[in-house]
Amino acid sequence: MNDSAPHASPKRIELDRRTLLGGGAAAAALACAPSASLGAAPQSGSAPASREPRSGHPVLVGSQNALAGMQRFYQRLQEGADPLDVAIEVVKLQEADPADSSVGYGGLPNERGVVQLDAACMYGPTHNSGAVAALENIKHPSMVARLVMERTDHCLLVGQGAYDFARAHGFPHEELLTEESRKKWLRWKERASEDDDWLAPAAEKRTGRLGGPGPDRLAHAEPPLEHTWGTVHCSALSVRGELACTTTTSGLSWKIPGRVGDSPIVGAGLYCDQEAGSAGGTGRGEAAILANGSFAIVERMRQGASAEEAGLEVLARIVRQVKRQAKWQPALMGADDKPAFDLNFYVLALDGTWAGVTLKGSGRFAVADPEKGARLEPLKALA
Repeated sequence: MNDSAPHASPKRIELDRRTLLGGGAAAAALACAPSASLGAAPQSGSAPASREPRSGHPVLVGSQNALAGMQRFYQRLQEGADPLDVAIEVVKLQEADPADSSVGYGGLPNERGVVQLDAACMYGPTHNSGAVAALENIKHPSMVARLVMERTDHCLLVGQGAYDFARAHGFPHEELLTEESRKKWLRWKERASEDDDWLAPAAEKRTGRLGGPGPDRLAHAEPPLEHTWGTVHCSALSVRGELACTTTTSGLSWKIPGRVGDSPIVGAGLYCDQEAGSAGGTGRGEAAILANGSFAIVERMRQGASAEEAGLEVLARIVRQVKRQAKWQPALMGADDKPAFDLNFYVLALDGTWAGVTLKGSGRFAVADPEKGARLEPLKALA
């Protein structure tokens, strides 16, 4: 949705939220009452999550593609802006960027060539959430998710209902499939199988079914495009110690129409609790759903684990779960006896400490804090 599109102005949204949330600050203070720490000693010099929010220390933590948004909007958080306002502005930048094929406009479509978007948000002071799934033709699902939280008594709207709800609130109908994404989808469609009737461009060398010259099948010059996962997540801690988070995605490329990943599932793709912290993930959504990964991380921080300890512990749990799954779905495990996919979590503790963890390999994630501003940091890989 363009900035000029009809929707509530930032000022109006802020007023609506204050009206709806009422005593949010008082609720946050009650939620943060001290309790005993149950966790082990922290590693890497990080302190376990405090039972009191760290005021005056605004922090943003999220996926690597959230960096541009953090660079643009972190100052607003420093100036006292609401954490959900800032988190959504961060991810909106990617939702509107056609170069980011994992999110919003220009996202890779499902197997029918249709872009379907998922998003969710959560607000710590009220412990409320909103989400949309399989949403078509609406550019900013994160904003619609927020409206579900603020203007309904529901947590999740899907498909046509989510679209109708967005249109009722003034979001324009927009074509989200860019020419670049359409070409990638068509390439996948043409090369996915040699037993269907989709043929690649005539410029490619043709062969017959028995290997000789012929027009009926192609010797593919390139392998079929692999499925790809992609998402943008942002967790925010305000100067007042308030937590919020949001996750938004176009999901798994070439997915079965209607497939919903972890991003709009509260507890899986994101979770925050004003008593402990916030977490969100990117990567294989099914694994995050089955582990209830973001909730599990925040719960471990509630028990006293540091952000990094909590993230790595949940990743280790996911490895054990995948080994059981692989008994009936062997492709989930690689030759190295580790999962064949990757999964990242971005973790923000109530005391302002943070971590980014990854199931395997390497990578980076985005952080913005008073010490160093917005930048990329290396993910900590599970050993």
